[in-house]
Amino acid sequence: MKKIITIAFLFAATVTSYSQSLRYQDLGVLFSKNDDNGSARFTAMSGAFGALGGDVSAMSVNPAGISVFTNSYFTGTINSRNTDISAKFGDANFNDRRKTTTDNKYFNLSHAGAVLVFDSAYKSDWNKFAIGFNYRITNDFEDSFSAQGNEAVTIFDTNPRNPGTIYNFTDGQLYDTNYNGETTELNIAFSSVHRNKLHVGLGLNFYDLNFTQQSVLTELNSDEDGNILDVELYQENLTTGTGFSANAGFIYKANQNFRFGLAYQTPTWYTEILQDTNYNQDSNIDIGETAFFPDEVYSFSENNPRQFISYKLKTPSKITASAAFIFGKDGLISLDYINKNYKNIKLSNGDFNVENEFFENDLRNTHSLNIGTEWRMDRFSLRGGYKFEQDPSKSSIASDNLKGYSLGVGYNFGNMKLDFSFSDNNRTGVYNLYSNLNTVVNPSELKIDNKTITASISFNL
Repeated sequence: MKKIITIAFLFAATVTSYSQSLRYQDLGVLFSKNDDNGSARFTAMSGAFGALGGDVSAMSVNPAGISVFTNSYFTGTINSRNTDISAKFGDANFNDRRKTTTDNKYFNLSHAGAVLVFDSAYKSDWNKFAIGFNYRITNDFEDSFSAQGNEAVTIFDTNPRNPGTIYNFTDGQLYDTNYNGETTELNIAFSSVHRNKLHVGLGLNFYDLNFTQQSVLTELNSDEDGNILDVELYQENLTTGTGFSANAGFIYKANQNFRFGLAYQTPTWYTEILQDTNYNQDSNIDIGETAFFPDEVYSFSENNPRQFISYKLKTPSKITASAAFIFGKDGLISLDYINKNYKNIKLSNGDFNVENEFFENDLRNTHSLNIGTEWRMDRFSLRGGYKFEQDPSKSSIASDNLKGYSLGVGYNFGNMKLDFSFSDNNRTGVYNLYSNLNTVVNPSELKIDNKTITASISFNL
């Protein structure tokens, strides 16, 4: 068999059942996700900053938090992510040699931002004003995985050069897929504080979406005489788009030891998503470029190897309720509860009735919890966190929910701070190697583990 020409991949954080190349309903969920990237202090505490503020990354959760700063501030962050994806398919299992584990390593400038603080020049109950600018990678799509096994199916059982022979015996299937790209977010936030108790804020968020998927599905087929027909189906999807959302919130300091907050983020409106693909999602199977070996015969879907599509997407809104317990200068404990209704995802500017019915009937209102803590010993800080994020699919099982922990340390040099964090989260999922088929083909089962090391440097301005 000709060697497979393309590496493949899966974005580790996507949570619905995928098809051989991601379909519109899968992309709608994928583009609605959030990796919670931010400063090392932010990630060490699992992003539980809704009632805290005082960190540049906190403006993406609750823009009211930037007026907690006492002076202007800058933070820059890099991270290194290691993702292991184990896959089983067909008659393979997680314990035999056909189980495949893909080890992915990636390095990013994941976050950079600044907050400018201004004291009021007039006597007023509103005694401080802050403006913040924050860049971060909201969704890091880069990942890959492979699967192999035998589901006893021969979808591509006929050679176009010899249609009289049926190759209806199978030695198995191989699959490789690769994602690239990212969604980046630019936040601009405004905040003020009333009588040093009530912080209010408003944020504007701008998104740049770039996504690529390349996948190869291989069938190893033969006929009753032992003649071989190996078939490779190659598909690719290149997607770009821009979006906008807004968020607003408040933090109220009830006393020296307790504060609470509430924030709302609107849906993200992608007014134009452009997709360049070599497969047709409206066909019975998403045919792309198909190669038949050993004769090396190629065929394309619908006599049109590429399609250029434009559509609109609205992602879910989000509500974050927060509380924080402050123990003087010694430490703190913070909790964020997030509610996100994936049923409200909507595609438009095309015939998306089936996809929108899927969002409404098969997805749900999700609940997430972030818990963080920080303890200070002179200039040294020790941090930890826990994260739980419910899977949006109604048919998901408990292990599909994302669960993770985080740890971190920081040192304050005075006008400069260094912070480091380590986070680990895991989940399970499924991926359909064959899509839109009348024949039921069991999906590949995945085990996904993400480990991320983050480092930040901060300066007083």
